[in-house]
Order: sequence, then C-alpha cells, then structure tokens
Amino acid sequence: MAYKAPVSEVEFWLNQVLGVDALALSERFAEASGDMRHAILSEGGRLCEEVLAPLQRAGDLEGARLENGVVRTSPGFAQGYRAIAEGGWIGIAAPSEFGGMGLPQTLSVAMNEMMSGACLALALNPLMSQGQIEALHHHASDEMKAVYLPKLIAGEWSGTMNLTEPQAGSDVGALSTKAAPNGDGSYSVSGQKIFISWGDSNFAANICHLVLARLPDAAAGTKGISLFLVPKFLPDSAGNPGVANSLKVVSLEHKLGIHGSPTAVMEFDGATGWLVGEENAGMKTMFTMMNNARLGVGAEGLGVAEAAFQQALTFAGERKQGRALIKDGTGSILDHADVRRMLMTMKAQTSAARAIIYATAIAGDLAVANGDAKMAARAAFLTPIAKAFGTETGNEVAYLGVQVHGGMGFIEETGAAQFSRDVRVTAIYEGTNGIQSMDLVARKLMDGGVAAKALLTDIRATADAGQDAYGDLSALLNEAAEAVGAATDWMLAQGDLNDRFAGSVAYLRAFALVLGGHFLLKAAMVAKDDPAQDRARAALARFFIRRQLGAVAGLCAEATEGQADLYALSPEQLAS
Repeated sequence: MAYKAPVSEVEFWLNQVLGVDALALSERFAEASGDMRHAILSEGGRLCEEVLAPLQRAGDLEGARLENGVVRTSPGFAQGYRAIAEGGWIGIAAPSEFGGMGLPQTLSVAMNEMMSGACLALALNPLMSQGQIEALHHHASDEMKAVYLPKLIAGEWSGTMNLTEPQAGSDVGALSTKAAPNGDGSYSVSGQKIFISWGDSNFAANICHLVLARLPDAAAGTKGISLFLVPKFLPDSAGNPGVANSLKVVSLEHKLGIHGSPTAVMEFDGATGWLVGEENAGMKTMFTMMNNARLGVGAEGLGVAEAAFQQALTFAGERKQGRALIKDGTGSILDHADVRRMLMTMKAQTSAARAIIYATAIAGDLAVANGDAKMAARAAFLTPIAKAFGTETGNEVAYLGVQVHGGMGFIEETGAAQFSRDVRVTAIYEGTNGIQSMDLVARKLMDGGVAAKALLTDIRATADAGQDAYGDLSALLNEAAEAVGAATDWMLAQGDLNDRFAGSVAYLRAFALVLGGHFLLKAAMVAKDDPAQDRARAALARFFIRRQLGAVAGLCAEATEGQADLYALSPEQLAS
C-alpha cells in the first residue's frame, strides 16, 4: 500500500483547532503565513510519498552493515537523504543566519511526522541533526557555530548524541568517559558509548558527535558532566573535513526494528573535541537537544501510527471474509464490528496524539516568538506527555494494525509487522516513557501545579462550550478533568516522591486521554458548520470520549495508590 502524507489532516488541526495563525502575527515568524505553511507541507508530503516511502521495505530487508570499518547504509538511503538535505528539510526551524529557513518548530515537527510515517529508519537521521543544531545554536561558541551549523543545516554533515554507556543507561550520572584538556582549547576524549543512532554513514562527509564526558576532578553524578563536540574528521583551516579523529565504530547492534538506521557502539580513544557550553553543565546543555528530540520522537510514534492505520484500513476494505450483520455493507471485513472497533480506535487515538503533539509545538513556538512564560511552561509540561502518548499511540496502533490483518499481519511481506517492530524503540529512547512520567510528576509539578491546572482550566472551558451541542460528551469530559485535577492535587501533597513515581505512568496516561477528549471535542465544535467535516469529527469525538475517557477514573485511582503495594513482595517472593 502506498503511504499518503496526511497534509490536509495536519492543516485541519493546525489551522482550525490549534490556532497556528497566532505564530504569523509575531515578528519572529511573520513569514509563516497560511500560504507558506501549505507550500511547505505539500512539498514535504510529496517528498515523503514519492522518495522516502519506497525505501521503507528495503531498509528493513537490507539493513545497515559494518564492513571493514565502513558503515554501508540500506539501498536508496543515500539518495533519500540527499533529497532531504537538498530540499532544506533539515533546517526548517534552524536559524536563517546559518542557512536555515527560520520557520516555526511546528512545521519541522509536521515534517518529522510525515518522514517517520514514510520511512522511520531514515527519518531518524535528520532528527538527530536537528537536535544538535538546537544545542549548538544555544550553547556553542561563535567560532564553533560558524564552522558546524552551516554544514549541519545543509545536511553536508550529520549529528549524533552520545550519552549511553554499557554501565550507564538511564542513569547518565554513572558514565565514565573522560575528557582531559590539551592546553590549546581542545580536549582529549576517551571512552565507549553505546546505542548511538546513526553513529556513522557512507553519505555524510562528516559525523559530528556530541559526547558527554567527565573532566579531571569533576564531581560525581550528573553535576560533574560536560558536553563535547567530537567530529569524525577534524575540520581544516577552511572548515572542511581534514584528518581522521581518534574514534571508530566498534560494531552495529542487531535490533528488533529500524534495521536501516545504524545503531553504533562508538569508541573514542583520545579523540579531539571541544567543550560546548560551560564546564560541568553538560546535562543542562544536552537537555536543549533532548527536549527537542523528545517532541520529535513523539512525532515519530505519530507518523508510524498514521502509516499503520492507512495500511490497515486499505487491507480491511479489500479483504473479503465472513458475513457481517449489517445491511448495505461493503462485503469486506470493514463490516465486522470488531474490525470497526479497532479501526476507530486507531483513528481516534492517532488524532488525539496529533493534537497533543502539535499543541506542544505551537506552545513552544509562541514562547520563543513572544517571550511568553506561560506558553514556555505549557510546552515544558506537555513535552513528556507528547513523547510518551505519541509513542504509546504508535505502538498500540501498530499492534492493532497487525491484528486487523489477521494471519497476514504476522507475515512480513504485508509490512504490518514492520511498523510494530520499528516503532517499539520510540517508547524507549530519548528517555523511556516511564522516565517521562516521572519527569511529569516531579520536575513538571515543581511550579505547584500551575501549568497543569491551566490546562485543566482550558479543558473545562471546552466542556462548558460544548454543552448545548454535545451535552453528554461535555459532562463526561468535565468528569474526567475533575478526576485528573484531584490526582494532580494528590501528587502535589505527597512528601515521598516515590509515591508519585508509583502512579506516574497512570497519571500521564490519564492526562493524555483528557487532553485528547478536549481536542477532539474542540474539533467537533469547529467543524459543526462545515458539512464536509461535521459528522465525521463529531463521530470521532463521541467514540473517543465515550469509549476512552471511561479509563480515566481507574487510571487516577491507580495514580493515587502510592508505592506500598509495589513493594509488598520481596525480591525472593517475586521469584518464587
């Protein structure tokens, strides 16, 4: 089945529901008019449909491989990457003074969604570069920016993020990679890093590694970590790749999915690097990149969900099997109630995730454009929800996609299984979804719940506005919002942070579902006067609110249970 970029759906949410026009009213993003946005999305969609989507299967069948120290990428990936780079898609939101378009991050997120739906393994490469561009733009020296940013934005060079070590996964503070000053402003970096996405390729002229390491006598834990830029080739006096640095790809991981994306074990053996940001502030500096990447990973999950839904819907419309109990049906398995249940769940949840992710992006852009502290707080609060719910949606929708295909979903040739295998990692990398939930109930509630309660106020306002046309849905949305509000108050009252952590996954899920209901009801109200949209949007809102929001009460009960029952069994009892 051919992938179809969801340009019109993205535009509906941005233009009619989420108020993206506010960005064009700012001086910073004055060029991001409706016509400009449409041109960007349409051309980007064409690239995804015609160039990237045909690479999806090839990347799975013939993944990246390491031969004599050289990474060989999947067939067609070099050409696909070159099309991305030459189209300027890496630098959509990058600063114009270094060759970027300077457009809102929201458009970059939209492009990442579509590229991920077309070919996730290849889409991961520009996402990593975009994160590095963000980090360097905010924290690097002017000299470093002048050398690296134009090349990264143009796609001549690509970027990576090196955090994880064999003994230091999510506990980054346990890393042991060392950096020693060379006396000339550079540093000698030594250590091994694992799980490095796109750690090398045969189509980028240089690979620029951001590496977390410890300076001599640095404090233990995360307070003693610094960030260094360590290129594969040392730039010469003209800024072009020069002599090879002292680093190498030791091996490539054999993975469940995204076979076309080389995941490297990197060895740095006295490699030359330069400090990015301040000494011992590496985590703060790296989080500039990670926050950017977390929203991007949420969009990856969304993109795969959209593609998996499209394929399942096409298959269901063509598959003849059994006799359904409805009149005037299609004659296909689309007529069966359980297949419709799965497809409606896939479509509704994908819509909810799309709304949450783009609302997060717009809030971040408004914060940048107007110096709006409230929007900055909103974007920060929504980011872990967007990452976790976006990637859970990708996993759940891909799982249902296999089920819609039945036995054929278990057969690799249909491609349904690839979606499920590829998207699985998105719930793990850039901070597992469990870590996202812990961040939500800890760091994101440090404001006393101000950002959370502002969102709940907006949700209640939507419920109130829908009373006349959608009274039953409004009542259910208000009820769910009250439950999340009570759970938020409970979280804020807990002195033992582990009591919050014990219910954090349930709390994040509950908040995401209420946000989804809020946005889908808004969409139904917006579409009420549009004959082409009215019935469909109302039906989707009704399905989601009546069938999904019922889980919120149970999730909030779990969220406020505390930690005691999690530790009721000893390790020995768990094993017995």
